[in-house]
Amino acid sequence: MNSITASFRTARTQQLAEALQNARHYTLALFDCFAAAGMDVPRNVPYLRIVNPPLWELGHTAWFAEWFILREALSSHPADAQSPSLLTKGDDWFDSANVSHRSRWNLDLPTPGGVKTYCHEVLDRVLDKLSREASVDEALYPYRLALAHEDMHGEAFLYTLQTLGLEAPPQLTHDDSAYVSPGDIRFPGGTLQLGCAADTAGFTFDNERAVHPVYVAPFRMDAALVTNGQYMDFIGDGGYDNRQFWSTAGANWLMHQDRCAPRYWERDGGDWRTVRFGRAATLNPHEPVRHVNLYEAQAYCAWANRRLPTEAEWEYAALYGHPAFRWGQLWEWTASPFEPYPGFAPDRYREYSEPWFATHQVLRGASFATPSRLGSAKFRNFYMPERDDIFCGFRTCAWE
Repeated sequence: MNSITASFRTARTQQLAEALQNARHYTLALFDCFAAAGMDVPRNVPYLRIVNPPLWELGHTAWFAEWFILREALSSHPADAQSPSLLTKGDDWFDSANVSHRSRWNLDLPTPGGVKTYCHEVLDRVLDKLSREASVDEALYPYRLALAHEDMHGEAFLYTLQTLGLEAPPQLTHDDSAYVSPGDIRFPGGTLQLGCAADTAGFTFDNERAVHPVYVAPFRMDAALVTNGQYMDFIGDGGYDNRQFWSTAGANWLMHQDRCAPRYWERDGGDWRTVRFGRAATLNPHEPVRHVNLYEAQAYCAWANRRLPTEAEWEYAALYGHPAFRWGQLWEWTASPFEPYPGFAPDRYREYSEPWFATHQVLRGASFATPSRLGSAKFRNFYMPERDDIFCGFRTCAWE
């Protein structure tokens, strides 16, 4: 994903119309995977802190588009919509800011067919309204926001299928050809303009603003992600047993786990296998290691006498243009806690960034499950350090 074409950030009316239809078709196709396993009904879905009932999540994506586009909400505050929902209890069911996670299993939601009908009705009205919009950034902002939101939930649907051990569409489970790293790339460093300027054309997320200079010292970084084979060497050298490789937080996490390898790895005699969407698969040593959390990535780095890159170093490398630097297979852990840039102010979707500062960690890049229109070297993803259910990996770096 070195070059991004047709970014949602600058998409115009016709591009947005096609992308919104594509995103909804994808969301519904993945929902059907849950339905095939009987998990279109919330009571059949195991309660886990890292997933939502698929029926609730499907309704939420449509509600979000209705809220910001059809109801012309000025922000995500409950009083800021200009008109009521198409559903009598839409806000009571699907407003993620006011519907607690645990309660999503016990709501009196419509049937799956009813939620799908709601999805179709919202999309039809959104497309009709979009067809009359001026092709300027301010008018297209809510459409771009709703598209990005649904794309993120589409990826969440895919890792929920992995978490629950369910089958996914075959075209989404195939791994890209392995990319064998030629080793380190040396970067000269310099001043990076981190973030996006206020007058940047198109869409920007609030946590990407405002642009500010950051000095990046010379450094070396892996051209590619750490592979399964490299991670096996860490395991074989007692990586999970040697406390010196683990941070205090990482050691505390590990002490409460029955873990001696990444999530979804399992022993098969003297070899390792993995589980992908409910099916055992041979572990390719040349593929990037996936489903490792921040603590595991940090421990590997300590063992290898390396470190994780800061998000500024990652962005510098991604924008530098070196032909050997590749990204987009997996989200990549960085050494940077998720914090606001100087001058941060929340955007219309007030809960997107601000509640998660200081508790979450930044990941950069994209994954095989991320729509290419969402990819950007500026995009800041963020998760709790212990999360390993997402499609994440890492690369290492060192001071020059």
